[in-house]
Amino acid sequence: MHYGQGALLGVLRSIMAQSGLRGPWSSGMFTVVRLTSDQILENATGVGAPPQTWPRGELAVDVLHKFVYGFTTGAIADALAARDGVGPGQRHAAVRPGRHSDVGPLHAAAAHVLPARRG
Repeated sequence: MHYGQGALLGVLRSIMAQSGLRGPWSSGMFTVVRLTSDQILENATGVGAPPQTWPRGELAVDVLHKFVYGFTTGAIADALAARDGVGPGQRHAAVRPGRHSDVGPLHAAAAHVLPARRG
């Protein structure tokens, strides 16, 4: 079950990176998704118990493993996505750097322009 989840969710992290969701913040978001999906599947199938009932040591090891997976997968996905240039989310953020609530969406043509492939 873990290998299948890891492979499937790795695709999700790749989509995040291609969309422009890159870096440690995005890897942190992905780690939460990984922890959540693991608990949903384990508890739904009856092979696991809710994490609040686990011994603290076992819980710490599980969270550490998911953290390592999440950030390693993120680093690889980000590096691969960077070869294609910035994603639509990054283009949108570049319109007006910083935190602003008054920046509207990009036009569809500008959001999905892909640079020419190298090599």
